[in-house]
Amino acid sequence: MAAPHIDTGDTAWLLAATALVLLMTPGLALFYGGMVRTKSVLNMLMMSFVSIALVTVVWLACGYSLAFGDDAFAGLIGGLRHSGMAGLGPDSLHGTVPTLLFATFQLTFAIITAALISGAIADRAKFGAWLVFVPVWALLVYVPVTHWVWGPGGWIVDRLGALDFAGGLPVEITSGASGLALCLVLGPRLGFKKDAMRPHNLPMVMLGAGLLWFGWFGFNAGSALGANGLAAAAFLNTLAAGCTGLLGWLFVEQKRDGHPTTLGAASGAVAGLVAITPSCGTVSLLGALVVGLAAGVVCSYAVSWKFKLNYDDSLDVVGVHLVGGIIGTLLIGLFAVKEMTGGAEGLLYGGGIAQLGKQLLAVVVVALYAFAVTYGIGKLIDKAMGFRASEEQEHTGLDLTVHAETAYDHGVLGHGAPVAHSVPATTQKVTTQA
Repeated sequence: MAAPHIDTGDTAWLLAATALVLLMTPGLALFYGGMVRTKSVLNMLMMSFVSIALVTVVWLACGYSLAFGDDAFAGLIGGLRHSGMAGLGPDSLHGTVPTLLFATFQLTFAIITAALISGAIADRAKFGAWLVFVPVWALLVYVPVTHWVWGPGGWIVDRLGALDFAGGLPVEITSGASGLALCLVLGPRLGFKKDAMRPHNLPMVMLGAGLLWFGWFGFNAGSALGANGLAAAAFLNTLAAGCTGLLGWLFVEQKRDGHPTTLGAASGAVAGLVAITPSCGTVSLLGALVVGLAAGVVCSYAVSWKFKLNYDDSLDVVGVHLVGGIIGTLLIGLFAVKEMTGGAEGLLYGGGIAQLGKQLLAVVVVALYAFAVTYGIGKLIDKAMGFRASEEQEHTGLDLTVHAETAYDHGVLGHGAPVAHSVPATTQKVTTQA
């Protein structure tokens, strides 16, 4: 048998895919930043960007080893053999690509998963508490679940046999369940269900959604870990599901509200992309179209549940990522085809109900684990240093009170700063009318 060797085509594709996934976090920052009010937009951007630095340090120190190292305990966690990336030189291979590249690719997944949670607690979380939460959460929630799903000997992949191609369980469901937990720890924003809390910049939201969609091709097709037919199928499935998710959401808006909105288009596309993440490498093109459509329709209703159930999920992390992740993971049990999976088939393709049961058990366990551990972490941080910003900070805005900055000049003017004398009176008048 020939010795393993690096495949330059696979490596080149994974290098590009890694860069695409990393771009998703700045894209998420813009997506979330446009959805909040002007007084906290910079804080929202910062919560995503600082996650890049925090998760990277944790991942390199021990996160990668615990997630992808040889199983150390009953399929629950890896060992510490590769802490500090020990033993992973440039000649070390993971399949046909350098192990260091595979580790970096997986790092970008961990980064955006942590950043996703910030949307659930937008406008009211202490930045210092977020700095503590992210590395602790990454180690106690993301790393173990990743080992269960993708690590060698992980119980979900090796023992249960549930399928997850690109992250429905470790990314979408953990972020959504964790966002719900933090919503309950922090409580609702001031004025929740009373004040209008509309997105302040919809073009920014659309730009962020576009960058997310662009990066998602690296997220999903990159998970094939090679420049091959599976990557091509996952790429096309990703595009298709994003499109039907967008159309499904707009259909609901038009029928329910009489107006298809830009925010709905962006949210629908993201919902479809969320749902196809676990299933892009397991379903046919027809299955991908159905997965995206189902997510667009269901998530468009799910985002309103917070008003009925009284949890303040600021930017709909629960309604889109938790619900969308559940939809995509469960529908594998219906639409999986052996041409994609290499063997397992869904109920609608003659595979019986067994695969659906496996998918359901994985969803329930991961969601409950992420919720319970995150709730515990949030409560401990809240007791130790306080997790929620003060009423004064929340009312004034976290940009000024935490970062001493504002995103827009009129934000400064709104807090009592004098108008510059060099601005002509006519210009001031036009600006005021605008």
